[in-house]
Amino acid sequence: MEASTTPLVEPEWLKENLGKPGVKVVEVDYDPRTAYNLGHIPGALLIDWRRDLNKYPERDIIDKEGFEALMSKLGIKNTDFVVLYGDYNNWFAAFAYWIFKIYGHEKVALLNGGRKKWIELGYPMEKGEPPKPEPSNYKVERVDLTLRAYFIDVMKSLWRNDVALVDVRSPAEYKGEVTAPPEYPNEAAQRGGHIPGAVNIPWSLAVNEDGTFKPVEELRRLYEEKGVTPDKEVIVYCRIGERAAFTFFVLRELLGYKRVRVYDGSWSEWGNMVGAPVKTGEEP
Repeated sequence: MEASTTPLVEPEWLKENLGKPGVKVVEVDYDPRTAYNLGHIPGALLIDWRRDLNKYPERDIIDKEGFEALMSKLGIKNTDFVVLYGDYNNWFAAFAYWIFKIYGHEKVALLNGGRKKWIELGYPMEKGEPPKPEPSNYKVERVDLTLRAYFIDVMKSLWRNDVALVDVRSPAEYKGEVTAPPEYPNEAAQRGGHIPGAVNIPWSLAVNEDGTFKPVEELRRLYEEKGVTPDKEVIVYCRIGERAAFTFFVLRELLGYKRVRVYDGSWSEWGNMVGAPVKTGEEP
């Protein structure tokens, strides 16, 4: 397998290629205290999702200069093949993948099954502080904002037949029964429910019990049976964008959909916006 030509690598491949020149492994955690700090793939760099991929004090993803600074700090070069994996379910690794794509880093992939599968296979782990690599001089060569949707983009897409809105949260979140998964802090949405016209296809339906992705044909049926077809523009959302980025990866990289955007404002924005239409209950 040519590493630079695939968006998904298997644990076996990574095990054989750890430490090779031009291959960088990065763990992306919501909270490193519950993952990276307890043990990580040998030599893995660390991206703290909250600290490193979010811009402050605004609510936004890091900008071009922030991405350049982060890559340079991690010692990642423009030519490196970067393998991302997440704490337990690859959500936040997929969010990082989406950002890598926005800022034009093409040689990037997810580790199939992430941390969970690596541990299940009994592959080596190590503890300790993140490596302190020699800084690089990373430069973003292009920015692709067609991969991102903002609130106004979603509003303009409501009830358009050529746009598929996909809510990837749990059915309870979609129905408005809860506003956040129980294992994560509530992002203080004032209303529960979903965006009108959105279909509910939870991110978890795309993976097996071990966290690896289901076969492509099974994935294709999962989305097409709900009307999410390749001829449409697709906008995916969740609560804060990480699960949406996971489904973005499935649709764009595994199924080859050409027009997929992440609405990373997601429900924590929509559920707080004055005048934003909200639906509750089951799908129509």
